Amino acid sequence: MKYLLWILGLFAIAVAITVAVQHSAYVLLVYPPYRIELSLTLFVILLVLTFVSGYFLVRMSAGVLQLPAYVRKFRSDRAKAKARKLLDEELFAFFEGRFADSEEAANRAMESGDSSTLHPIIAARSAHELREFKKRDAYMSAAEGKSIGDTSMRLTTTGKFLLDQRDPHGALVALQELRKSGVKNHLGALSLELKAHQQAGNWDDVLNVIYQLEKRSGIDAAMAEQFRQQAWLEKIRQQKDVAGVNACLKHMPADFRRRSKIVAAAARALIQFGGGTFAQKLLADNLNGQWDSELVALYGECLSGDVVAQIDQAEKWLALHSQDAGLLLALGKLCLHQKLWGKAQNYLDASNSIAPSPAAYAALEQLAKRLGKSDEALKYHQSASTLKNVSRT
Repeated sequence: MKYLLWILGLFAIAVAITVAVQHSAYVLLVYPPYRIELSLTLFVILLVLTFVSGYFLVRMSAGVLQLPAYVRKFRSDRAKAKARKLLDEELFAFFEGRFADSEEAANRAMESGDSSTLHPIIAARSAHELREFKKRDAYMSAAEGKSIGDTSMRLTTTGKFLLDQRDPHGALVALQELRKSGVKNHLGALSLELKAHQQAGNWDDVLNVIYQLEKRSGIDAAMAEQFRQQAWLEKIRQQKDVAGVNACLKHMPADFRRRSKIVAAAARALIQFGGGTFAQKLLADNLNGQWDSELVALYGECLSGDVVAQIDQAEKWLALHSQDAGLLLALGKLCLHQKLWGKAQNYLDASNSIAPSPAAYAALEQLAKRLGKSDEALKYHQSASTLKNVSRT
């Protein structure tokens, strides 16, 4: 459309000039006492030339006035391009593991006047990988910004550094400061918080953070279950008495109470605190529901008030699991406690015939000592030591 108007304008000018040439018209300009007479053709030409000259003069003036802004923009674009090149160089070097080169590129970017917080953060990460902690801390001080984004990046990086140095309490302080700055439920920060609570042994907080990560799909389901099981195991190990272990089991989700690792940890804790009766009931309930050789081996260690009843229960299981070395070991230990020497010998020998174990040989050593058979006790002791050494290698 614009070109069409230009063409029409040129045609109009051409027609006007043609008409003016064919007619002897003139233009009279009077400014007393002066008087100028021009042909119409010359007047039109001069008028067009004046318009064109004025147009170009205005454009040139505008260009001159805009020149400082253009120069500033040019310099800014050139600085941004240089900073982007340096940033690419930093990141490539960092992710390739060339931490010294990455730090050097970050320093050049900061010396060029680029105020981006990325440069001191990358320099700090590189110095951290090089274990130059004083330089790292200096870079982190330079990274202190005013915007929420800068604060988030700085505090998250600080938390990671402290976790790498096994300082979970310092990391939690940094992450708490991050929350106060307005950043909440940040997936990266929550993952760091999970690691910090794990290192610090804050297992209730671990369970809470896992729940928050699951709500935001920030953790794999299998990993969440693994971490949750670890938390409950550690909570059991933190208890100081039978009441504490029982309370922990009471508040535990039902599906975890049926897991063999948790049941075994709880049974060991109960046995340690003198709660053999509770441990015996816990093991029996779980073994009746789902058989587990590790748990039945523990059954022989939790001596309740009625060991004879325990032996009866174990012999009932033996009818169903006659080739279970753990069950035979448990029966041997229970019979040894009841001074049923012959039965204890038979059960322990049967356990070793299926799967020799240091525990079975240790029980046989104890039996031989009680019967005054020192030579046999020494033989069993050597066998137990040999098996222990083999298992270590």
